[in-house]
Amino acid sequence: MPTLIPTPMRVTAVGNKPKLIHEYVGKATTKTSDVSVAHMTSPGGWLEPGQTPEFKEITLVLSGVLRVEHKNGFLDVHGGQSVICEPGEWVRYSTPEPEGAEYVAICLPAFSPSTVHRDE
Repeated sequence: MPTLIPTPMRVTAVGNKPKLIHEYVGKATTKTSDVSVAHMTSPGGWLEPGQTPEFKEITLVLSGVLRVEHKNGFLDVHGGQSVICEPGEWVRYSTPEPEGAEYVAICLPAFSPSTVHRDE
């Protein structure tokens, strides 16, 4: 039987500015460990620490620009584009443009603070 998720759970974000994270599926909301789906809204100038996660992250940018730094440079992912980051790959996400960005992140397996391995 299909499962309705009537409302997402607000999850605390990491970074230099407040960012809204609404988890629809994942460890916090549905106790699901195989996948997580979260809708994020980050302000212009937001930056989080780098990370080397154990999960694959697929990000669909709905609007604005999400910058994804990696060991060889960076990608600017614009509204209507997506990016895939593989497990074990160092990345750092930010929103460099004044309008910020709105995006959906899908993590396989689900996002977990214990498997994201943020830089100190």
